[in-house]
Amino acid sequence: MMSSATEPNPLQQLIYAKTGALTRDLLLHPGEFGLGKVPASIKPDGTTTSVCGFCSTGCGLELHMKDGKAVNLSPSVDWPVNLGMACPKGWESLTVLKANDRATTPLLKGADGKLAPVSWDEAMKTFCERFQDIQAKHGNDSVAFLSTGQIATEEMFFLGALAKFGMGMLHGDGNTRQCMATAVVAYKESFGFDAPPFTYADFEESDVLVFVGSNLCIAHPIMWERVLRNPHQPKIIVIDPRRTETAVAATHHLPLKPKTDLALLYTIANVLIENDWIDTNYIANHTVGFDEFRQYVAEYRLEDSFENCGLPSADVLEVVQAIHEGQRVSFWWTMGVNQSHQGVRTAQAIINLAMMTGNIGRPGTGANSVTGQCNAMGSRLFSNTTNLLGGHDFRNADHRQKIADTLSIPVGNIPTENSWSYDGIMEGIRRGDIRGLWVIATNPAHSWIHQEEAHETLSKLDFLVVQDMYHSTETAVRADLVLPAAGWGEKEGTFINSERRIGLHKKVVPAPGQALADFQIFRLVSHYWGCGSLFESWKTPEDVFRAMKQCSQGQPCDITGIRDYRMLDDARGVQWPTRQDESTGDDWMPAQQRRLFEDGQYFHADGKARFIFEPPQAPNEEPSEDFPLRLLTGRGTAAQWHTQTKTSKSAVLRTLYSTTLLVDISPDDAAALQLLPHDKVLVQSARGEIEARVNITGSVQPGHVFLPMHNELTNRLTFPQFDSYSRQPSYKNAAVRIVKPS
Repeated sequence: MMSSATEPNPLQQLIYAKTGALTRDLLLHPGEFGLGKVPASIKPDGTTTSVCGFCSTGCGLELHMKDGKAVNLSPSVDWPVNLGMACPKGWESLTVLKANDRATTPLLKGADGKLAPVSWDEAMKTFCERFQDIQAKHGNDSVAFLSTGQIATEEMFFLGALAKFGMGMLHGDGNTRQCMATAVVAYKESFGFDAPPFTYADFEESDVLVFVGSNLCIAHPIMWERVLRNPHQPKIIVIDPRRTETAVAATHHLPLKPKTDLALLYTIANVLIENDWIDTNYIANHTVGFDEFRQYVAEYRLEDSFENCGLPSADVLEVVQAIHEGQRVSFWWTMGVNQSHQGVRTAQAIINLAMMTGNIGRPGTGANSVTGQCNAMGSRLFSNTTNLLGGHDFRNADHRQKIADTLSIPVGNIPTENSWSYDGIMEGIRRGDIRGLWVIATNPAHSWIHQEEAHETLSKLDFLVVQDMYHSTETAVRADLVLPAAGWGEKEGTFINSERRIGLHKKVVPAPGQALADFQIFRLVSHYWGCGSLFESWKTPEDVFRAMKQCSQGQPCDITGIRDYRMLDDARGVQWPTRQDESTGDDWMPAQQRRLFEDGQYFHADGKARFIFEPPQAPNEEPSEDFPLRLLTGRGTAAQWHTQTKTSKSAVLRTLYSTTLLVDISPDDAAALQLLPHDKVLVQSARGEIEARVNITGSVQPGHVFLPMHNELTNRLTFPQFDSYSRQPSYKNAAVRIVKPS
């Protein structure tokens, strides 16, 4: 007998089954804890908060816990940074921990040249024997380390102390050299200390916001959300050669010629001075060097702005008037300034504008550098790389004695000179002065400028150790020894975000296999090396946090008023400085928003900030007949991060950007080269070539092309020039050509 036409067949019964495992999984239940409804399989039995581990925004995440493990997350609604928002990367924070290329056991390269699993005991013995043998033959300085802005501040602190005070190294730097060194030097010279003055509330309290070389919308989406919350209908000024997503949303866009930003900023300063649109009282009471600055910028006339910068003078004047008319003007910059051959002086030109107009120390104002990585600020202050712990100076005898007394170590263990910077370490490897390198949570084989030369440099090492979450990074596959490390969510510690907020991240899932927290790896190294007695009191990250507090005492970054991790958790992060003498009792909590320089006092001995300037210089590589196009690089998507080490592991994030490498080119240049959308082309520089597909867009000017920085091929083309003061690479300028493959 045939079944009724209305009776479902077996396939329909399976798809529309009203019972069964899949149906139960899709059934939503009250999630409790303010979470709405969730599937039964991830219904939490509790929640806890943690600061995100991707960028420097420092968002708070609500982690949904079940049976002691995090099963899901959502943005924290009461975190003063993100106020219930999260970008795609934050939402996928737990997913990237589950990748199948996680490093789960130590790997040692054998005689066959292949990495093979070994025990932690063998890994540590090999680590120490090989590095100590190199030091015995070539001196202690022949071994160096390259650290990161991605691990906990306590781990950075431990690594720097272990390497320099215990293992005898002199040279160590971090990948924060690639993103934040320019801002560090600019602030130190201008303010007397590396001190970003702002709080994120300033995004909402400005009536004029000036973004220089910053595509905030893509690079830091939650900060851009804070801009969109601004109730004052602010004027938004973007200074950028590209018509970025942020520029599209701006009220004013100045698409200047690349590498003319210093001349433009001096022109703006001169017009403000000529019209007496400056704060003479602030200048007189709180700054030094203005008269010399006034005399210098007088030559940057408004009528020359087209010749100097490619901008009509009327457009520049309109921006100057907006700055003058603003009551609360904030100036913001990121990598478009920092990653430049003259970035320090450009950053200081921005600082000069804020000081001369009195736009600093008040709500909605400031000369504000937006940091890159989640813990670049922690690296700047506590990594013991090119600064002594807590923002001290290796060359200062009093500073060395203070740190020695604080940590109960012999003062003779502390180097009396600064480390080489990242580029100096790479050059030292090329010369043969450095024979052993320890790389922690960074990927220089991908990220370092002029990639072919970087690969050649790493191949010269006698012994390369890579400590990472993944065994598959471009640097890890070149290693002689791989140490498997736990990632965010698998360990605890603190990060310091762009607005100086120290936030707590927690262990909410186990690390895979034999992977250990970087903190525990450093404990192992100290034991096997034979210097464990120096650090025997550091049994937990919070032990190191207490040491950090002691080292910060009396410094501009003083955090002695932070009682413990519990206080950081309860306060949803605490900004430095927070001094012990501020506390009014055991229940005291600092204000959630803390700006610097509200009293007009800076960190130089005389309490005054400095006007610093220098003539603009052309970059060392310009477009030519052979390579007629200028390559710009930058953030290509909000869904990827730096070298994609983590973000590429998320299927969700991979759907939010093009997996094909696209080169942006203007319609004029595409027509001249007879290129059509999605044509396959070769992008060539004097250093190499890569294959890409054409994306014809009006976002780049004629004569320019753009490639995303996160792609593993981009740095085959970049030109190795460095800022003279910060030694930060200039990633955003190279001469290239585009040809069709034969």
